[in-house]
Amino acid sequence: MDFEGKVVLITGAAGGIGKETARLFAKQGAKLSLVDMDAQVLESLVMELELEDYLLQTADVTNEEQVKDFVQQTKVKYGKIDVFFNNAGIEGKVASIIETTAEDLDKVLNVNIKGVFYGLKHVMATMMEQKFGSIINTSSITGLKGSPGLAPYSASKHAVLGLTKTAAIESAGMGIRVNAICPGYVETRMMQAIEQGRGPEHVNAMRERALSKVPMNRYAQSHEIAELVLFLASDKASYITGSHYVIDGGNLS
Repeated sequence: MDFEGKVVLITGAAGGIGKETARLFAKQGAKLSLVDMDAQVLESLVMELELEDYLLQTADVTNEEQVKDFVQQTKVKYGKIDVFFNNAGIEGKVASIIETTAEDLDKVLNVNIKGVFYGLKHVMATMMEQKFGSIINTSSITGLKGSPGLAPYSASKHAVLGLTKTAAIESAGMGIRVNAICPGYVETRMMQAIEQGRGPEHVNAMRERALSKVPMNRYAQSHEIAELVLFLASDKASYITGSHYVIDGGNLS
């Protein structure tokens, strides 16, 4: 799990899972290119982690030119990209299918599908030139099952798995591995937003129902998800590609 001198590009770096993944990669000696919409949080992250070799980039992953630019800037600064954690995503509004507006649907699909696609497109091109690299896409257990009130999110995370498998096939002969993670309930801002979205008065009841489905009887911590990302990025996973890994405390068992 040694990433000394390796270049790691992370989107959604200001979020809970992105932040903890950046922390672990930094502890293992990686050089970080961190991308998010929130420049202030990125700056705070640098101070918190006491980073010395890093690149911060503010970008919208739904804009292909901005994606192309942050990939290019990473390549210009470091000359390569060893690992890409394709992690940026949003949950959207909690609403039934019949209550979901076209605007809300487009917003989620643009970030969670187009954003992932553009990241794959431009990072894979760089990795194909260098003939090595590992990509980890963030899906979800809702990419493997339905989730009432989160139809756009669930649909988008199903799509991430399709993109992962296709990208893995297209790049396997070029020394590139592409996999996905499928977290369950995680103690993050996103999970809190989903709970609040069902109504503040239902938060406790919702959490109790959620925990009743998890044999380990707790939500994951972000660092536990990050550990899986590091494994898939490492040489210890050298024969793994086109796969998805569920990390949900037994929820789907």
